Amino acid sequence: MKVLFTHSWFMKYDPKQWQIMEPYPPLATISAAAVLREHGHSVKLHDVMFEDNPDSIIPVLKEWQPDILVVCDDGFNYLTKMCLTNMREAAWQMAAYGKEHGCKVIFSSSDATDHTTSYLDHEIDFIVIGEVEQTLYELVNFLQQPTGQLQNIKGIAWKENDMVQKTAPRPVMQNLDQLPIPAWDLIDMQRYKETWLSRHGYFSINCSTTRGCPFKCNWCAKPIYGNRYNARSPQHVIAELSYLQRTYGFDKIWFCDDIFGLKPNWVREFASLVKKEGLRFRFKIQSRADLLLNDEQIKPLAEAGCEIVWIGAESGSQRILDAMDKGTTVAQIEKATSLLKEHGIKPAFFLQFGYPGEKMSDIRQTLDMLAALKPAEIGISVSYPLPGTRFYENVKEQLRQKSNWTDSDDLHLMFQNTYQPAFYKMLHRHVHNLFRVLRTKERIAGHWKEKKLLDASFYGQLARLPFYSLKSKRSAARLKKLTILTK
Repeated sequence: MKVLFTHSWFMKYDPKQWQIMEPYPPLATISAAAVLREHGHSVKLHDVMFEDNPDSIIPVLKEWQPDILVVCDDGFNYLTKMCLTNMREAAWQMAAYGKEHGCKVIFSSSDATDHTTSYLDHEIDFIVIGEVEQTLYELVNFLQQPTGQLQNIKGIAWKENDMVQKTAPRPVMQNLDQLPIPAWDLIDMQRYKETWLSRHGYFSINCSTTRGCPFKCNWCAKPIYGNRYNARSPQHVIAELSYLQRTYGFDKIWFCDDIFGLKPNWVREFASLVKKEGLRFRFKIQSRADLLLNDEQIKPLAEAGCEIVWIGAESGSQRILDAMDKGTTVAQIEKATSLLKEHGIKPAFFLQFGYPGEKMSDIRQTLDMLAALKPAEIGISVSYPLPGTRFYENVKEQLRQKSNWTDSDDLHLMFQNTYQPAFYKMLHRHVHNLFRVLRTKERIAGHWKEKKLLDASFYGQLARLPFYSLKSKRSAARLKKLTILTK
């Protein structure tokens, strides 16, 4: 069978991400393509990352004439988990083009899993629910030679007599080493490399070492990989990285796992293999504060080349962390941050404002935490209810007018909370502005101390100033508006 793969992440449809310009290839897409190719199917990829619109797929459909169009989003990329309406509409348009050219159309994405009926209403033939590789392989084989019963293929949905049909869920894969290395050759890696080098001065790629997350924050949606946690062996990962470095010469890696290196001794073995193979790169990961509380957990990360650890800090208020079922404490965030810095690793914080019941006192505690701990980077969002979470169930009756963001900078609070939606959008910009002031203050103070341009007592006074006391006029104006919005 001739199978054309694509995905729905049009970077130009997300102005914020287009401005940041950190493109990563669609990892789950090329993983699924590699499995089909390994089993004898002819595969091709239409990568829409840099494309202007869905019409770009039409020439590919005309020229290659595939039997099947698979729209497979990258479930490893947190941006696709946002289920943005810009990308949804683009995906539907590509599906329509596929049908016009005689293709069977198959979807695999978080959004399609969450909104199965809406997707099937757009003439999509099948939706893969859960991990894509094995299910897609069985489904494509069935379409090639319809033997047996469609109902026996686990993890699919389709329409029959205007009724949505679903089969039993497919258990998640446990032995990830049985998967082939993703089909990186289908990607125009030179385009990605040139983009990274021109915008950032280095080339970064993405790699996944695990699937799933066993922790149960009540706002976190996991429609593809669920709560199970399975890891590739360090040897399997190193084999892929060795191939990628020989072939494409990357400088940095984003390990896009929800939680990196959770299995005991995994990171230590990985660090040993990196050294043994002579690999040189820097990398960033995502983790939790309670997994970074001693030297034994952090030292191997530093030895392997870890540059940044993104911690899901979320809030400086313990009351809010407990309401989220986060399972971490502010004290753990403080300790993890300190230890990471001691080992030369930059801590970065994911922060979330607007969780139900959050008050100004909670927000102030988060600002105080930023001022005290001084992370290297921050990422700010507002609480975003997605299907499959307890948080969503608590507020879903309030989501009738708007239930998804348009793009990643939408940040619209879609349920009733302590303050107006406009407050949280302004708060997002306000905190980013204050954080820039904090970083500037740190750089200036460090420079003055190093060059001995001012005496130590002045440096100490400057270092103790809370960063929100150094507001610019613009920041002060925002704070005034925020105060008005809370009334």
